[in-house]
Amino acid sequence: MRTAFLACVMATVAMPVAAAVVGHMTPPPSLTAERLSGLAPTARRTWADYIARSTAAMARDKAALAAERRGLATIPPPPPEGKTASMPLDRDAGWYAGDAAREIANNIVSFQTPTGGWGKNQDRSGPSRAPGQMYLPFDSKAGTYAAADLAGGWSFVGTLDNDATTTEMAFLARAQAGRPGAGGDRYRAAFLKGLDYLFAAEFPSGGWPQVYPLQGGYHDALTLNDDTMIKATALLQRAAAGTGDYGFVPAAVRARAGEAAARALATLLTTQVIVDGRRTIWAQQYDPLTRRPVAARNFEPIALATAESAAVLRFLMQQPDPSPAVRQAIVDGAAWFAGHAVHDRAWTAANAADGRRLVEQPGAPPLWARFYDPVRQTPVFGDRDRSIQDDVNAVSLERRNGYSWFSGTGAGVATAYAKWRRRDGG
Repeated sequence: MRTAFLACVMATVAMPVAAAVVGHMTPPPSLTAERLSGLAPTARRTWADYIARSTAAMARDKAALAAERRGLATIPPPPPEGKTASMPLDRDAGWYAGDAAREIANNIVSFQTPTGGWGKNQDRSGPSRAPGQMYLPFDSKAGTYAAADLAGGWSFVGTLDNDATTTEMAFLARAQAGRPGAGGDRYRAAFLKGLDYLFAAEFPSGGWPQVYPLQGGYHDALTLNDDTMIKATALLQRAAAGTGDYGFVPAAVRARAGEAAARALATLLTTQVIVDGRRTIWAQQYDPLTRRPVAARNFEPIALATAESAAVLRFLMQQPDPSPAVRQAIVDGAAWFAGHAVHDRAWTAANAADGRRLVEQPGAPPLWARFYDPVRQTPVFGDRDRSIQDDVNAVSLERRNGYSWFSGTGAGVATAYAKWRRRDGG
């Protein structure tokens, strides 16, 4: 069925004959009080309160760390970097009741920020946090990020980026289930504090920034990148259901989680980009006030984003009893993917001389570009100098090798869509 679906609506996306710079990326604005002047009075007050709460939360987080460091002879080094693989979520129930899971859960609880979130890229199998230690693996002395991205030495202290916070919370839910008595109380408390973090970080109109408390720049945008939004929404849906690992969540909190998840789902539907009256797919991130797509890093221009959109479509296909609006979003999104493949091209492996390149290869499996121009609906590619190219082979060697410019993600969408149609009569 996938092949038939692709054959009936798929069109070849023409690649450029000669490379050209088609634009330059403009960094998005931060979410600040100064930007609220054009809003209606009620909306202005609501957003001003949100920004004020964020500012106060960052001040409290910084003050808490400063208080711990007061009087210390030496400040502990940042914790080791790692991946979310250090928090496995696919083990049997007995494993989560054991010592290995307990050590990971203890590490998670110890590194929870005062506001209730977690940093990213941390090895959770390491020791618990020491007093005065930074909440995540880098700070202004670690040199992991450029100084301009450190927000004065305070960056990603509470984030949904790279699966952070939602993975920690899911692990705590599993760990507490193996300890129904007092031994699981601290894990349940940390999970509920994490829910409070998600409630506080959610924009008044639904969805989340990449970093909370707000850090500025593209980190303040309504973020779908790295599936942050759908993972937060899915976790809230599980908490709202209150079944299995989430049976301990109090009824009032379940209701609040359900409301937050419903707002986020509605936001996903309203941010599906419409071009010439037709729904397409989604961008990586949006201005939280205007809901218009915005750029992110220097090489991530305003664009339709296939990786995030494929994940959104799979998430929507998993919704029980989907509404007509959800059904239409799925149908239109799947049709867009089917019509925007790149045919007879291959994305080569990296090599020292030429790097990764897009080359002609008749009969090659269809590819989808990472980004598509939201107006022309054709592939675009960013570079470190903020240039936007229409030919990936013209992008610098470092960025060609260091970013996933092409993938077969649309084929996965077609497979999931075919199953959804058979199951739900889509």
